[in-house]
Amino acid sequence: MRPIRSPFTTRRGRNTRRGTSPVPAAVGLAVALALTATACGTGSGSADASGQPSASAADDGAGKITIPDGLKDKLKEHGIDIDKWKNGAWKNWDKDDWLRKAEDYVNPIIEGLWDTDRMRDADDPEKSIDAGDLSGDQGVTDPTPRAVTARAVPPAYHSNSPEAGKVFFDAPEGTMVCSATVVADPAHPGKSNLVWTAGHCVHAGKKGGWYRNLAFVPSYNNAGVSSAEVENAPRTEIAPFGVWWADWAQTSDQWIKQGGSTGGDGAPYDFAVIHVTPEKGGSGRSLEETVGSALPVDFDAPAVSRVGSITATGYPAAAPFDGETMYRCQDKPGRLSIVRSDPTMYRIGCTMTGGSSGGGWVTTGSDGNPALVSNTSIGPVSSGWLAGPHLGKVAKGVYDEVSAKFATQ
Repeated sequence: MRPIRSPFTTRRGRNTRRGTSPVPAAVGLAVALALTATACGTGSGSADASGQPSASAADDGAGKITIPDGLKDKLKEHGIDIDKWKNGAWKNWDKDDWLRKAEDYVNPIIEGLWDTDRMRDADDPEKSIDAGDLSGDQGVTDPTPRAVTARAVPPAYHSNSPEAGKVFFDAPEGTMVCSATVVADPAHPGKSNLVWTAGHCVHAGKKGGWYRNLAFVPSYNNAGVSSAEVENAPRTEIAPFGVWWADWAQTSDQWIKQGGSTGGDGAPYDFAVIHVTPEKGGSGRSLEETVGSALPVDFDAPAVSRVGSITATGYPAAAPFDGETMYRCQDKPGRLSIVRSDPTMYRIGCTMTGGSSGGGWVTTGSDGNPALVSNTSIGPVSSGWLAGPHLGKVAKGVYDEVSAKFATQ
């Protein structure tokens, strides 16, 4: 990560994005925080997001690309030539051509783009929070939690946390990575293709637009092999359940309008829902059927005082982590308020660093079963704690709209 002007300095972590940008524990405390984003790398490709469930480009046997009519129309509408796009035109980040509005999401599949080397080299772009963002009356903020040491999830990851995985994408800064979670789809019980992550993992916020080549890899590095072994491993071992491209992504209007380079901007609305489709078409099985599980989302989670503990899961990449191993933290949450008018965020002690952004926060629901109640959004540059948005009406609206968009498909 790039250094920031604050009491803390940061390092760009290799292979994952920083998913944590904590806010000061006490009102008025001026502290430099780093927002978990995703950062850097190289590559060529583009993601497929036209709103069509099967928006992947296919080879017609004659070396030409055939694309569903719905995606063709969407691309044409934005002046995108699919052949030029696949051959590198997606790398043009000219501000005037960077699709920004909620309805502008387009992500054509580029088969094979996310190979092992490219996934391994994905970086974590860090965002910081200015002291000015933390001043004044910010509502209820509990004392800074003690640091909780992140524990490695035992491999195989699929046996211990089948819903977790990594999100990869391209941004102007390079190839990036975040963490994410498979969640249930009310329109397709038992057959969900929905993934939950942070808003800053799909959209740059007020000064940018949609990221490109967005793809999800469930149970990334499922066997938990070392970084050196990942380098030489075939993609089928590092992505045993396949690569799933986002054919649609949606975040809050608040994040699109307010999300910025500082963690405080739009953080209470820093969440997103992605609808995915398999890169190679697959057997017709959904993501949930493929991984065997999907978590329900609780949009009416109890107040902090009534939550015994929350478990956050992700792939931290900034030192001392390398982004190849899945970790988790468990802690009783506290409250963090950045702006009085915005919802208060959950905060837990956790030493996970960049790359864990977007990872799911899970607690026991009212029915006694695990449910997703938040995602990693921000954390201090020096690590030690993470904060995530409280999922309420706005989050449910995003979730319901994505589910409804694909309800008949």
